[in-house]
Amino acid sequence: MSTGFLTTKDTKIVDADGKPVVLVGTAIGGHLNMENFITGYPGHETEHKKVLKKKIGAEKFDFFFEKFYEYFWTEKDAEFYKNELGFNCLRIPFNYRHFIDDEDDLFKIIPKGFERLDRVVDICSKHGIYTILDLHATPGGQNQDWHADSGIHKSIFWDFKVFQDAMVNLWVELAKHYKDNTWVAGYNPLNEPASPDHSKLVNFYKRLDKEVRKVDPNHIFFLDGNTYSMDFTQFPPPSEFIKNAVYSIHDYSTFGFPNIAGTLYEGTEAQKTKLQTQYERKIAYQKKYNVPVWNGEFGPVFASKERGDEDPDTINRARYNVLKDQLAVYAKGDPSGDNSPISWSIWLYKDIGYQGLTYVSPDSKWYKVFGAWLLKKKKLGLDRWGNDIDPAYNKLYQDLIKHIHDNTPEKYHKALYPHGWTVQDYLFRVTKDMLFSQIAQHEYADLFTDLSFEELDELAASFKFENIKQREELNKILKEY
Repeated sequence: MSTGFLTTKDTKIVDADGKPVVLVGTAIGGHLNMENFITGYPGHETEHKKVLKKKIGAEKFDFFFEKFYEYFWTEKDAEFYKNELGFNCLRIPFNYRHFIDDEDDLFKIIPKGFERLDRVVDICSKHGIYTILDLHATPGGQNQDWHADSGIHKSIFWDFKVFQDAMVNLWVELAKHYKDNTWVAGYNPLNEPASPDHSKLVNFYKRLDKEVRKVDPNHIFFLDGNTYSMDFTQFPPPSEFIKNAVYSIHDYSTFGFPNIAGTLYEGTEAQKTKLQTQYERKIAYQKKYNVPVWNGEFGPVFASKERGDEDPDTINRARYNVLKDQLAVYAKGDPSGDNSPISWSIWLYKDIGYQGLTYVSPDSKWYKVFGAWLLKKKKLGLDRWGNDIDPAYNKLYQDLIKHIHDNTPEKYHKALYPHGWTVQDYLFRVTKDMLFSQIAQHEYADLFTDLSFEELDELAASFKFENIKQREELNKILKEY
């Protein structure tokens, strides 16, 4: 039984009896917010669905996705999550389009969205698992990247008040619906916001707090920092901001990704120090004001023979060591300095084999249909998340990057927001994530066209718990923590 609403006290999340609660778990994965590397499509979720619906028709489209939503999270997943892994909290990313039809009315709520979200929340509640509701994609995109599902490389959510009004309205409706549910730990209003004008994010959070608290005074707000949940420098002091709030960082390490760090992680003192200082930099606000931190996302990606990676065992050993050393930081990472642990949610629970604690079997219908395509997609580098591009193809992009560098002064390369992105980041975003992937959507969707209803059911069932594989070494590390 739940003891009541979770709240905050100093740097801790506490239950109704005032006892500290450390929330640990994962995000569910590409369920109510699909991402290209999680299930395999190129580009953006909404483009993927529109092209697929046109190719296979509304009847088959609706059938497939209802089965997909049903199979992705079941009682068996919850039992494994709680009893085997020992987790007590599930972050549920969702796309606003489950609740709103862009072509109809941004303020008209679709009941189907609540049915889908309720199903996951209710299964979790039954098994004593808290949930955090995470708005992962907004109209116009709250950030510039693919997972905001805007289909462009700018974040125009911040430029149009009507988009912000619609999301405040959506959160008010969500709050009305869940206001009495004590197994909902709280609301994560925006995933990885990135506004060039920090004040727009602060003002949005203030508006949200004012309106939501009218209908739900109890639930915690899990507030992501600006610029992909890493920058709190423009946030006002908590006493002038939002009560009952946890401040959310995302703490990915470049050591956990290919083609970024350059060398495998060896656990040297210098590398461990980098993990620690990266974390300390992100929680400076939390330490200054003695407020709780939640690491809402982190975790490496993994290699596999099925995806054509060479020597995956050596690569993955290094990635597991990154994770262990990060967890060691979090085990004593409370902002108060009392060496107590912080709450965290690793990204993610289930996928097709990049990051998930569980993943689709290489022998599944999914890989029978999409296996060859996924190898081609990897070679072309159409997913930046964990994908190595073929060196011959990469040269095409590097030549264009060099062309831009050769013809623009260095001081202008950081003029665009987000400033941490390089010319390569921007070029990959526009050319591969958007244009190339938009074209490739059609080739991917063609792989569905000849499938019967029975085959579509089998395809969706690739994600059922009884059919998936477990990443045992990863799960062992997390269980030991």
